[in-house]
Amino acid sequence: MSARPAAGGGRWVDVPPERLARWVENFSSRHGGHTAQGLVLTGTDGATAELFPPPGAPAVTDFDSLHVEASASRRIGLLLARKGAVAAGVADGPELITSKVDTHYVQGRTAAGGWSQQRFARRRDNQAKAAAADGAAVAARVLLPNVRTLSVLVTGGDRTAVDTILAAPTLAALVPLRHDRFLDVPEPRRAVLEEAVASARAVRILVRDA
Repeated sequence: MSARPAAGGGRWVDVPPERLARWVENFSSRHGGHTAQGLVLTGTDGATAELFPPPGAPAVTDFDSLHVEASASRRIGLLLARKGAVAAGVADGPELITSKVDTHYVQGRTAAGGWSQQRFARRRDNQAKAAAADGAAVAARVLLPNVRTLSVLVTGGDRTAVDTILAAPTLAALVPLRHDRFLDVPEPRRAVLEEAVASARAVRILVRDA
């Protein structure tokens, strides 16, 4: 499980579906019991936990339905990009069943070695375009053959890089599948992609202490 501060107060907690029931039990124990109204749990001490279904799961209105749907096996597409690195994969439940990782060098923003600013900018722009084209090719190779079986597409890394890749006309079929959840991940590698599967399947909980 992971936690991070939430805008406006409280914290976001990502909980694997397999540990959701235990997490709720622990929340109840920590806060002197709880009541539930829809997907909002309220501790006796006033603390609250609002639960959000994972990407690809249908809308639900109570915890039991959330637990069932979050635990259901579904196919998830993943597309991670940051600078010149891209990773695409398909997960069936918690298992990554196909994937591809590629890197394409893109210079940083600071010119060095005597390059003029304009020449450096052109070089970097060309590198970024090449990286986006390579990223689109990777996404097409991994995701398009599975597009009819995907429940959702979860993206992460650098939002501009991902948006640029998905702007490729060849990937138009993926755009309607894209979920709002955006994963904060380092430069994509195989291990990062595997960790992203867990993040994409997690139930997100907004916890606010009394």
